[in-house]
Amino acid sequence: MKLQIVPARQGVVWFQQGVRTFMKQPLAFTGLFFMFMAAISLLSLLPVIGTPIALALLPAATLGLMAATEIADKGQFPMPQVLIAGFRAGKERLQSMVVLGVLYAVGFILLMGISATIDGGQFARVYLMGGELSPEVVLQGDFQTAALVAMVLYLPLSLLFWHAPALVHWHGISPVKSLFFSAVACLRNFWAFTVFGMVWMAAFLGVATGVAIVVSVLGNVELINAILFPLGLAMAAMFFTSFYFTYRDCFDTPTEETP
Repeated sequence: MKLQIVPARQGVVWFQQGVRTFMKQPLAFTGLFFMFMAAISLLSLLPVIGTPIALALLPAATLGLMAATEIADKGQFPMPQVLIAGFRAGKERLQSMVVLGVLYAVGFILLMGISATIDGGQFARVYLMGGELSPEVVLQGDFQTAALVAMVLYLPLSLLFWHAPALVHWHGISPVKSLFFSAVACLRNFWAFTVFGMVWMAAFLGVATGVAIVVSVLGNVELINAILFPLGLAMAAMFFTSFYFTYRDCFDTPTEETP
C-alpha cells in the first residue's frame, strides 16, 4: 500500500464523484443513510450504554456506506446488508473493526468531557442526549466556547478515523496503524481535503439558502421542514458517498471485493 499525493483540485473531483455516484442509485443511498441514522438514533436511546455503543458503531457504519459506493461505482445495486460489511470480513478484521469503534467512542467521549469542563456539560448533554436547546442556552458564552472547543478537538479525531475503517476492512491493517496512516494521508493531502470541505460547505449552504428562498416566495413557513428534511438526507448521503473516492485516491492499492 502506497500513499498518493493529489493536487488541491482533486477536492472538487471527489465532490463530483460523490454526487455522480449517488445519482446512479439515489433511492438506495438515501435509504441506506436513513437506515444508518435510524439505527444509531435508536441505540442512543438506550440508557447509559446506548450512546457509547452508537459511537462505537460509527466507523463500521461509515465503512458500510463506502462499500455501498464501491458497489454502485461498478454499476451494481447496493443491498441493505452492505451496511454491516465491516462485520462480515472474517474474525480478525471483525476484531479490528470492534477495536476501532471502541477507540472512536473513547476519543469522542473524551473530547466531550473536555468541553464539559467549560460549560458544566450543557453542550455535551444537548449533543449526546438530545437535551433541551433554547435560545437562552445557545447565547451563553460558556456554551458557545464549549461548542467551539468540541469542534476544534473533533478535527484531529476525524483525520485519524477518515480512512481507518477502509484500511482495516480492505487491507487488513491493525487499528492503531490504520489511524496513523489515515492521519498522514489527510495531512499530506491537506489542500485537497480543504477544497473538498469548502465545496461541501458551499453546497450545504446553497441548498439551505435555496430552500429558504422558495419558502419565503411561497409564504408558507411550514414547508421548510417538508422540503429541507429529504434534501438534507440526500445531501448527507452524497457527502458520505464521496468518502470512498477520497480513500481510493489517497492509497494506490486496489481494494478487495466487498463481501
